[in-house]
Amino acid sequence: MIGGPKTTGAANAPQMSGDASTTKLAGTKRLANLRDVAKAAGVSVATVSRHLNRSLTLPDATVARIEAAIAELGYRPNPHARRLSLGRSDTIGLVIPDIANPFFATLAAAVEEEADARGLGVALRSSLNRPGRELKYLDQLRHNEVDGLIFVTNHIDQTGALAAEIDRVERVVVLDEDVPGVGVPKIYCDNEAAGRLAAEAFLASGHRHVGFVGSDAAMISTSGRLGGFARQICDGGGQVSFVSHGDYTRAFGRRAAAEFIERGLPATALFAASDEIALGLLEVFRDAGIRVPAELSLIGFDDTGPLHLIDPPLTTIRQPVREIGRRGVELLASLDARPAEAPPPELLPVEIVHRASVQPPTETVRERAAAISGRN
Repeated sequence: MIGGPKTTGAANAPQMSGDASTTKLAGTKRLANLRDVAKAAGVSVATVSRHLNRSLTLPDATVARIEAAIAELGYRPNPHARRLSLGRSDTIGLVIPDIANPFFATLAAAVEEEADARGLGVALRSSLNRPGRELKYLDQLRHNEVDGLIFVTNHIDQTGALAAEIDRVERVVVLDEDVPGVGVPKIYCDNEAAGRLAAEAFLASGHRHVGFVGSDAAMISTSGRLGGFARQICDGGGQVSFVSHGDYTRAFGRRAAAEFIERGLPATALFAASDEIALGLLEVFRDAGIRVPAELSLIGFDDTGPLHLIDPPLTTIRQPVREIGRRGVELLASLDARPAEAPPPELLPVEIVHRASVQPPTETVRERAAAISGRN
C-alpha cells in the first residue's frame, strides 16, 4: 500500500543524514545532523534514526537524552531522507500523451487533486505520444523510486517494448487505453456503451446512413466505440456508410473531413471518437460551406472543452475523465504489490450531452447519402 513501508525489520532501516536547520557546532555555523544528535545524546546514529522513525522502543531516559539533544542543537529531520528511510518517496509517477490536449490536461489535474488529498506528490511526464519518450520516462521514473505509476498511452504498442517496460514497474495502473500483455489493473470508460448512445441519438433523429471517424482500429477505445455504434445502428435498421481511422487529433479530423467530402458526403451524420477530431471536422465543413447540423449532424466524444461555446454547440458523449483520474490514484494507493492475477478492467459509465449539432436529416440530405452509399 502506498504510504506504508516497503521493507520490514528495524535493523535494516537506512540511516538518515539530512538536516534542515543551522546551529553552532564546534565554533562553526553549519547544519546539525544525526551524528551530532547521537554524539550529544550518547547513543548510536542508528538508535537516533530508529527513534525518529518510530521503529524502536527505548527507555524513557534514553528518549529524554535524544529529545534534549535535538532541542539543544536545533535539529530538524530532512523529510525526504526520512521518507527514504521508511522505504517510500510519497510520490507517484504520471505519464500522459499530451498535456495540451484538454482530455489529458483534465485527467492530469484530477490525478494531482486526488494525490494531494492523500499527501502524495506527482511526477508528471508528457510523452507527446512517442514510444521512445514513453520508454525513457518509464525508465526514469522507475529509477527515481516513485511509489507507483499511472500510465496513459494513445497508440498501439507495436513491438511489445512498452509492455515489457511497464512490467518492470512494481505498482502501476493503466488508464484510458489498453497496453496488451500487461497484467496490471486498468480503468477505462465504457466505450461500447458510448457508441450505442451516439447511435441511439442518430436513430432517434431519423438518420439511417451514418459514419464514424476514430483512431487506430486496433486501439481498445476506437474498437469499442465503433463496435457499439455499428451494432446499434444495424439493429436500428441503419448502416455505417463511412469509416475513417487515424488518430485522436484535430489535424486528423481535418483530413477525415476532406475524405468525406471527396467521397460525396455518403452519410447524414458522423460520430467523431474524440472532440478534437470533431473540431477538425467542423473546421473543414465550415470552410466548405457544409452546414452542421442542417446538412450533416455531428456527435463528439469526451466533453472536456467549452463545447457549448462553439457554433453549433456540440452534442457529445461525456466520459468521466475526472473520475478516471481519481479512481486511478485510489486504486494505485491500495496496491501492496502487483496482483498475482490482473483484475478485469474497470469500466466507468458515460452519458450523452445533448446540445445543437444533431437534427433530423432533410429529404434532400437523406436521398444524397442513400445514393452515394448505394454506389459505394
